[in-house]
Amino acid sequence: MGYRSLAECVQDLRRTGELVVVDREVDPYLEVGAIQRRVYQAGGPALLFPRVKGTPFPMVGNLFGTIERARHLFRDTLDAVARLVELKVDPSAGFRRPWRYRGVPLTSLRLLPRKVRRGPILAGRTTISQLPALTSWPRDGGPFVTLPLVYTEDPDRPGLAKSNLGMYRVQLSGNEYETDREVGLHYQIHRGIGVHHAAAIRRGERLRVNVVVGGPPALTVAAVMPLPEGLPELAFAGALGGRRVAMVAPEGRLAMPAEADFVISGYIDPNVRKPEGPFGDHLGYYSLAHDFPVMRVEAVYHREGAIWPFTTVGRPPQEDTSFGELIHDLTAPIIPTVIAGLHAVHAVDAAGVHPLLLAIASERYVPYAEVRRPQEILTVANAVLGQGQLSLAKYLLIVAREDDPGLDVNDIAGFLRHLLERVDWNNDLHFQTRTTIDTLDYTGHGLNQGSKLVIAAAGPRRRELPTEIPAGMRLPDGFPDARLVLPGVLAVTAPKYDPDATRIESFTESIGPDDPIRAFPLIALVDDAQFAARSLRDFLWVVFTRSNPAADVHGVGSFVHEKHWGCSGPLVIDARIKPRHAPPLEDDPEVERRVDEMAAPGGPLHGVY
Repeated sequence: MGYRSLAECVQDLRRTGELVVVDREVDPYLEVGAIQRRVYQAGGPALLFPRVKGTPFPMVGNLFGTIERARHLFRDTLDAVARLVELKVDPSAGFRRPWRYRGVPLTSLRLLPRKVRRGPILAGRTTISQLPALTSWPRDGGPFVTLPLVYTEDPDRPGLAKSNLGMYRVQLSGNEYETDREVGLHYQIHRGIGVHHAAAIRRGERLRVNVVVGGPPALTVAAVMPLPEGLPELAFAGALGGRRVAMVAPEGRLAMPAEADFVISGYIDPNVRKPEGPFGDHLGYYSLAHDFPVMRVEAVYHREGAIWPFTTVGRPPQEDTSFGELIHDLTAPIIPTVIAGLHAVHAVDAAGVHPLLLAIASERYVPYAEVRRPQEILTVANAVLGQGQLSLAKYLLIVAREDDPGLDVNDIAGFLRHLLERVDWNNDLHFQTRTTIDTLDYTGHGLNQGSKLVIAAAGPRRRELPTEIPAGMRLPDGFPDARLVLPGVLAVTAPKYDPDATRIESFTESIGPDDPIRAFPLIALVDDAQFAARSLRDFLWVVFTRSNPAADVHGVGSFVHEKHWGCSGPLVIDARIKPRHAPPLEDDPEVERRVDEMAAPGGPLHGVY
């Protein structure tokens, strides 16, 4: 029933043909990450690297590289967890169908972590310098732990019941960190560790921290689950892993998972911060160096035969995409119980997750109205933007289920078509300015600062969307190329961004009432229309990772009435790269050449990619 350790998981994947051993020395500087990304893109197996330059420890990557493999890892427990979720949604179901939920009491018992006196994690000690120094991208500020499970307890109420296990970035060396004595700890806003850190600062205390690496795969998934406040990640890990999580606390140390592969143990000083980063992140750009908390290292534990799990992140899709799909599998049924009227929500991976959220909700406020318009769905939109990590959404597009009960929120092209057929740019744009946005998003006016836009559409179709560009369609001077992305959506090549120029106005004001381009309700101004229109994935990435709604949303015939902004013609989004944006990620050509050689005939990965 589930894996007791990471080693058991690796052995199982090897036995079932889901793991390849790369029996050649590999370099954790750029090479290992490039290999993993290439294998992921090919839908390939998990990878075990027994010979890693600069460390005695093997590395394993791409464990969650396909959603099928991710489900395989939890094949014994996914149904049991789903039953718990079902009962959360409808507690009376247990009385109506008791046989279906006969295993729930046993699963519930596994929610309780248990304390033990000893465990495999205490077998050995090492130093930060001996750990695999994974550096994924050329401009990264140093090596990072990319699957860190950061464990803290509430200083006001210490103990397992009020603990937090989250996946927060950990930089092992570089910048101003003291070698082997300090590591950087980067956590974004709206993360559970922030509550504990705030309590420690208020009390004037150090916050004790354990950075856990490895252990049963259920711990990794639990660390990224958006769990309701009050449910510890350790409890969810017990249910998903099929056994209670064993926790051991060496003398004077914070509790740690007994079956972990590594634990970096130490504390955060409330008065110390140092630069952390840059780091190639999941939006497809580098998050830049900023001052973040520093963890003072007191000890580094490891088990016998310890394996260092890793992933690399970058422009989606990457391995963390599987996490998102698995989370959706487990949490989709519970969404309507959290926000009344909300039926489905989709954080769009291709757009970097937080930049774009799609939602379907009920519109029942005035069911007798002759023409439906956004009312209840606006209430739901506000609730979404106040709910956990959904609150970090930058663009929230929401529509009424009553207009098309069969609409699928995961059909992005169909969703956009439905919205654009109905939206009224005069009334359906709702901005929040000077608010908080994702820490990794550099489109705003400062770190964690930017704007949001809710587009809410309900009612009958108000337009037919053009499916081709009319012959002879005129573009304003200086805008040389237009490409059709989707019905009703154009990408237009614009001049390079110049903060002192008024090129957007020269575009919007030159479009007359009879110009054919007005038939397209959504126009994106981009650096390269051919690239942006190459695929829906490219369009979503360019438009929603390179625009700040308050600054970059424009329109033909725009107006402000009683502080409401709208437009009578097409909506125009300026999605060009701006000077304040973080640089996009790029591969190292020499490393890519070496990775190519590994897949050549006779290479250890021939036939894998």
